[in-house]
Amino acid sequence: MDHKKPIKVLIAKPGLDGHDRGAKVVALGLRDQGMEVIYTGLRQTPEKIVQAAMQEDVQVVGLSCLSGAHKHLFSEVARLLKERGMDDVLIIAGGIIPEKDIPLLKEKGVSGVFGPGTSIKKIAQYIRENVKEQV
Repeated sequence: MDHKKPIKVLIAKPGLDGHDRGAKVVALGLRDQGMEVIYTGLRQTPEKIVQAAMQEDVQVVGLSCLSGAHKHLFSEVARLLKERGMDDVLIIAGGIIPEKDIPLLKEKGVSGVFGPGTSIKKIAQYIRENVKEQV
């Protein structure tokens, strides 16, 4: 019998972006893939996202942004997670993110970036391959 706990994922929409259909699709899709998913809702501050990640003891934080503020918001979430000793949390991102911004995001701590149309299976596989096992 497999007693492994499901991977815990927090899906968050930082900033003033008011569109969350993609984030909801990903949240439901990852749940269908057997993960435990917490969705924080719209217009979250980086502080609130990190607070929720700590409270829920998640292994993955998925950030979605369509507003163009991703560089600042995603970097701030990554910085706050690290500051609070949660640097083993896998940070992934989605939304409208220009190709030229991806190296900066990776440098700041975002592990994977998924654009519109990426399959849920591909995202779930990436998470499974890159999440740190909980001991």
